[in-house]
Amino acid sequence: MTVVRCHCGRVAIVKTSWTNANPGRRFYSCPIPDSNCRWIDWYDPPMCNRSLVIIPGLLRSRNNMEGAIIEAQNGRAKMKKYLIWSWILFVVLFSIK
Repeated sequence: MTVVRCHCGRVAIVKTSWTNANPGRRFYSCPIPDSNCRWIDWYDPPMCNRSLVIIPGLLRSRNNMEGAIIEAQNGRAKMKKYLIWSWILFVVLFSIK
């Protein structure tokens, strides 16, 4: 395996692009975040045009579904708290009488 180095001489790391132009495409990058090197080189070959059209839509759909799941889980947790408090109130009211 060939060791790839950036312009500042450090061993490059592989990252994944999630932009619409290169969704899921891996690239080499300088390992120092926010360095002045700013070097990148592609690890993967370019994707076909059809992939460039389809993948961003699939990623957006997945992100929307994950958001909906999180909202549903938060709503479920809130309803569970309401149910517990309603039972506590119910028990307190009937124990007073």
